[in-house]
Amino acid sequence: MLMSGGLQSPVQMIKGVGPQRAELLAKRGIHTLEDLLAYLPFRYEDRIRFSHVKDVRPNAVYTLRVSVMSGQAIRTMRGRDAIYHLLVKDETGSLPCKFFHGGYLEGRLKPGQELILHGKAEVDKQRPARIEMVNPQIEVISGAGLDSTEVGRIVPIYEAIGTFGSRAIRRAIYGGLQQLDPRMPDVLPTTLRAKLNFPSHRDAVIQTHFPPPEESLDALNQFRSPAQQRLIFEELFLYQLSLALDRRATRKENAIAFRVREDSVREALKRILPFKPTAAQKRVLAEIAADLEKAAPMNRLLQGDVGSGKTIVALQAAVIAMENGCQAALMAPTEILAVQHFLSARRNLEKAGYKVELLISGMKSTEKTAALARIASGEAQLVIGTHALIEDNVVFAKLGFVAIDEQHRFGVLQRKRLMDKAASHGHAPHVLVLTATPIPRTLSLTLYGDLDVSVIDELPPGRTPIVTSLATEQSLPGVWESLRREIAAGHQAYVVYPVIEESKLELKAAMDEFERLSKQVFPKLKLGLLHGRLSSEEKEIVMLKFRLNEIQILVTTTVVEVGVDVPNATVMVIEHAERFGLSQLHQLRGRIGRGAGKSHCILVAPGHMSENAKARLETMVRTANGFEIAETDLLLRGPGEFFGTRQSGDLGFHIANPLRDREILDMARREAFALAENPSSAGELNQILRALPPHWQRRYHLARIG
Repeated sequence: MLMSGGLQSPVQMIKGVGPQRAELLAKRGIHTLEDLLAYLPFRYEDRIRFSHVKDVRPNAVYTLRVSVMSGQAIRTMRGRDAIYHLLVKDETGSLPCKFFHGGYLEGRLKPGQELILHGKAEVDKQRPARIEMVNPQIEVISGAGLDSTEVGRIVPIYEAIGTFGSRAIRRAIYGGLQQLDPRMPDVLPTTLRAKLNFPSHRDAVIQTHFPPPEESLDALNQFRSPAQQRLIFEELFLYQLSLALDRRATRKENAIAFRVREDSVREALKRILPFKPTAAQKRVLAEIAADLEKAAPMNRLLQGDVGSGKTIVALQAAVIAMENGCQAALMAPTEILAVQHFLSARRNLEKAGYKVELLISGMKSTEKTAALARIASGEAQLVIGTHALIEDNVVFAKLGFVAIDEQHRFGVLQRKRLMDKAASHGHAPHVLVLTATPIPRTLSLTLYGDLDVSVIDELPPGRTPIVTSLATEQSLPGVWESLRREIAAGHQAYVVYPVIEESKLELKAAMDEFERLSKQVFPKLKLGLLHGRLSSEEKEIVMLKFRLNEIQILVTTTVVEVGVDVPNATVMVIEHAERFGLSQLHQLRGRIGRGAGKSHCILVAPGHMSENAKARLETMVRTANGFEIAETDLLLRGPGEFFGTRQSGDLGFHIANPLRDREILDMARREAFALAENPSSAGELNQILRALPPHWQRRYHLARIG
């Protein structure tokens, strides 16, 4: 709270902001003083210790305490701009400085005046023997001495927001901090702060923006000062507390306790298996079955690399539900994936007497009406679909089990709407969330900390490793020749492009390349084209032809990224591979290597590319381990993009970085879950709620406490 106006004061009321800068800040989600104070420095500079002029060397940054010798503005030919030439000195020597667009300094700096300069020293291009400073930051020392946000302290450096530069942001934040009420409430209980030896929230905010002079610069730039660690812990603690309370609330709900150990259920599970399950699949199914026996709803995340057999495990869980007289639903993010699941489920389940239904938006009206009627009557026992499953007109007779595939593509509210279809019968469904995107433990704890986690960590027997190699545009003729040999041996291939049609990005497009490859490169072979703009019916026809080997080469976009299963396809060529993310490349590569034949993935990229792109492609060549790839992806991209999928709104951490702050995350999780699960902690939970402003309650979903 502030003595005047409060933390919720409009940001434009802060000195140094005003209406124009407030508009810039609003685009970054900064509307109040509290928002501005949450805009933290990304690094710090030591401007306490002054260097001597005699020690200045090129290409290094210095803070100097000097006096003015002379200054002159020299106009350019255009007359408007001026370069201000300043000569300064200390007791060890003199140094020239140059300020472009520096006419504003004319008349302001007088000989003898004391200054603080901070900037980079460079070689004077006109006079190579001379060293100068170009556009250094400048601070005039007044008669009262040095009291500056710029020098004489450890200075915070902020990312500029449009034309609102780091220096101006620094001054605005400094002014706001002076108004913080010493009695400001603290969200962390006193006992927890004392246990962890953390400063108060108020002190942590002040010291993170303007650290005390004795603070370690290395610790600050590694986000390991006590003040920074306090704020990091706070963000992770509140988020983990919301997960812990979600989990506590879920366990209080009622679900149907399924009979799992009866002989009829065991026989039903054996009947649908198309192959002998792996040890990992057996272990995971046992974990799921143990959850399904309980009267509290299962909430479990099933992770498994591409091709590890997650879908058959989900179908086994659905069979348990169906054997207990309930319906099951499987929601997929795309129609092509939903159709793949439907065909697989029908192939495995209908011979055992189960009725499988497909529900997608692309269905004809008459087909959809009939499907809805079978779902409502209970005739449809397993319903597989897309977002169409959560439409208002979808009514289940008795939904007891829900599986959500590639769940990161769905929003929190979308998942909840599907679960509510079961809640309307007076019980919560058992929920199994599947992902073929391996999630490093750090992100798993952060994104899905309210879920129990099962991992299928082995592939079914008979799978041969995929050989991945890099190729350039110049080597494409050889790539096409190797592809012809694979087709001649009876196999099939994918050729993947990043865009559907020609764009300003100068990327090869699937539609254009399909025409060129069909006519010029593979005129005697059967090619097909698949992309996201085709209708559901058109996609289904293309995929059916590909499965039947009526299409030998499928030219496609990333629409085949998940769910497509054609064991006869042994080659994948990905053009402009440098434009794809690691996770996407891994998912694409997972479309091959699904049969006994040796498979090859060829990544076509330019010889010259960014270091980041090069690292991604080298990772793909080096390993097929999804978890290793996910860890590398996280290191290269950072966690921001993962958290961008937090669909309920605002999970953008201001200072916490779960990748960097793994130890603090573990500590925050332990403390949050201990607090939520301890029946005697109601008083501390209410204390947290009272200290949380309403918008924080919404941000961390904590309004339910108490």
